[in-house]
Amino acid sequence: QVQLVESGGGLVQAGGSLRLSCAASGRTFGPYGTAWFRQVPGKEREFVAAISWQARFTGYVDAVKGRFTISRDNVENTVYLQMNSLKPEDTAIYYCAERKYSGSYTYTRSVASYTYWGQGTQVTVSS
Repeated sequence: QVQLVESGGGLVQAGGSLRLSCAASGRTFGPYGTAWFRQVPGKEREFVAAISWQARFTGYVDAVKGRFTISRDNVENTVYLQMNSLKPEDTAIYYCAERKYSGSYTYTRSVASYTYWGQGTQVTVSS
């Protein structure tokens, strides 16, 4: 059973930066696609970014393109989300999610496509 643990959230002023980490354990042999989602109270969970197992593919929601970067270190079993130029509207609980796939990587933003989820880490951006 894959377990995911997010860290790195916190309170930051607008324009600042944070780096989120997602540490994975319990994986069997890959490949795994990993994504970050975010959610604010009363709203649906929203896709933020995704990365394939070998990091050959990355994808982002338009709202974070050019500001956020997803990356991974498979030796350390960790996926990162570098968040720069943060805005108050980035305030949310950020979740890491993974799915195992076979063959070619398929880019998906769907919550339902991901099997494993972390507990989330709070990011608050003050204006």
